Amino acid sequence: MEHVGDWTRRLGLAAGCAAAFCLSSCGSGREGGAPRPPSLPRAVAQSLAARADAVAAALAAGDSCRAATLARQLQRATIASINRGAVATALQEPLSGGVNDLVARVVCIPPPAPAQHPHGKHKGRDKQNEGGD
Repeated sequence: MEHVGDWTRRLGLAAGCAAAFCLSSCGSGREGGAPRPPSLPRAVAQSLAARADAVAAALAAGDSCRAATLARQLQRATIASINRGAVATALQEPLSGGVNDLVARVVCIPPPAPAQHPHGKHKGRDKQNEGGD
């Protein structure tokens, strides 16, 4: 498993890419010249970037279980965006592939359970012995 800092940087890069796609879709219309690169609508890019940032924040805080939950939510939001046609065809595979890779790599490792004190037998014997003397 990779270090949390590596994922934080990767998620920051993913969020930056989403922002770049958003900005490319917001430029003024060009007549002639090179065709525009595929883009994401601003709202979709901002939503997915915010979700990616939340995963990164949970990882940075050491909460892998929350990060895993948020990564699955990001995956569902990505699929929904693709299914409703909000993601350009050329971006669908790289976007969903990156999110699927993230979901596969963010593993919930629950914190250790607090130590429990023994209960039952010893306490009951002590009470029985107190009354029997």
